[in-house]
Parts: sequence; structure tokens; C-alpha cells
Amino acid sequence: MLDTSSVFQKYESLRPRLPDFKCPNATIEINSILEIASQIDVFVFDAFGVLNVGEDLIPGADLAIQALRDLDKKVRVLTNAASYDKAGAKKKFSDLGFCFADYEIVTSRDAAIENIFSGVWGVITAGADNLKDLKTEHIILTDSESDFDKVDGFLFLSTSDWNSQKQLFLKNSILKNDRPIIIANADLVAPRESGFTLEPGFYGHELIDLGASNVKFFGKPYPEVYSLVTKSLSGVPGEKIAMCGDSLHTDILGAAAQGWKTVLVTKDGLFSGFETQRYSEESGIFANWRLDRLYP
Repeated sequence: MLDTSSVFQKYESLRPRLPDFKCPNATIEINSILEIASQIDVFVFDAFGVLNVGEDLIPGADLAIQALRDLDKKVRVLTNAASYDKAGAKKKFSDLGFCFADYEIVTSRDAAIENIFSGVWGVITAGADNLKDLKTEHIILTDSESDFDKVDGFLFLSTSDWNSQKQLFLKNSILKNDRPIIIANADLVAPRESGFTLEPGFYGHELIDLGASNVKFFGKPYPEVYSLVTKSLSGVPGEKIAMCGDSLHTDILGAAAQGWKTVLVTKDGLFSGFETQRYSEESGIFANWRLDRLYP
């Protein structure tokens, strides 16, 4: 069972595979996201651990978004969740009580699918995923080991139906014939109501460790997904954009690498129940600001 400390250490071991970045030497404590509203034009929010935990809204998150809109601030959601297409993601947030326009939601799935080339792709995803946004030929990989050898590349969207046996099928197929593996969710874990779930990033790094040479990660902290956000912002400079997230190695590191400001949200996500200062000191990853929840 993974816990916060072991997840942190795993991310630390992967630092050579993460982007280069610059960040401040210390973090300023705040109590509400509204305290920095005068300094920021665009607020970008991670989902898990910031807006919601699993299927539950984090108290005050909806009020924070509305208060920022009332101040004429732009808002975006930037999530590594790749199990849903844009319509599915929009419905998920609507069910939580948010009202986001399509262009306000950017996912690692968006960035990954933009980088799919022609051929037959083996797709690892949730059973309910209709893959309407994937235009290339594909096979949904399930329990048929032979299907893993039929494809030109792999698109890893979701771990909801994944298990150790299927990972073994993938490993064996890659070791026989090394092909591209696109990991559409770079997270190692996601916070849920009952603990952490393993995410596609965990399995992608495992495949690299086993010898796969053509694994490409999308989503935070990698640059392609940030580019999709900035395309929608009409030239807003990075110092006027703030990424609000719960993970040092994905949300904070990735945004700092883009020249954005950063806000570490601590109460409900990866660092729930932990003092984050020591993790920042050990990693050298400091957010500009830190708070418990977006809105007290």
C-alpha cells in the first residue's frame, strides 16, 4: 500500500525524467485563494485534491471559483485525469456543482490524443469509454494477450480496469517488439476517498525500468498540456498565471517549469495530514504560496 512518504520518494527517484524548473526559495502562507487575486489574472486548478476527492466536492471549492469569476479572473481546470473525453469531463464537474465551459477544461487526454499518429493503437481505458475523440484505428486491450502483439503503439488512458496480469501482457509484448507507449496521465497515484489509486504514470515508469525505450508521458508536469492552456489565454504572461495543485512533483514543478506562479493546496490531496514544509525542503520544490483549501 502506497502512502504519502513512499509516493514522494518515488517521485524523487524519477527526477531525471522530469522537466527542469526554477522556483522560489520559500513559500508564503495564505488562508484563501482570494488573498492573491490582485496579483493573478488566470487561476488554473488541478482537480483531484483541489476541487474534489473522488466523487466528492471539497468544501468551498465551488465558492472559490465563483468568487474569482466575480472578480473577472479567468479560470481553467488542468487535470491529468484521462478516463473521460471532454463531454465526460464536463459532466463530472457539473455533477460536482461546477459550471465550466469546454475551453476551460484541459486534460492530459487532450494532449496525448493530439500526439497520436496513424496506425493501429492498443488502448487501455475504462470499460465505459466510447473513445469518440480518438480518430485513429484502435483495439481496446482487455484479457486477450494476443491483441497486445497486433498493435503499432499503446495509448494508456485509465487504470480503472487494469491489473497485474494485463501489465504482464503489456510488458511481454513490449520486450518482444518495442513500440511507442503514450501515457495520457503522468500521475503515479490519485487521492480517493479510501486512499491512493495507481495511475498510468506508475505503470509507464515501471515499463521504462523494465527496458521499454519509447515511453512518452503527457499531462503535468510535461509541457504539452500547459501549451494547450496558454493557447486559450491570448498571450497572458506566465507570471500572471497561478497553478493550484496538491502535488509538488506534478502541479508545482510543472507549472514552475513554464514560468507560472504556483499554489500548493494541502488539506485533501497527496499531503493530507502531513506538514509539507519538510517535503519542499527535501525536494527543493517550493510553491509561491501554500494554503489548506481554496476557500476557508
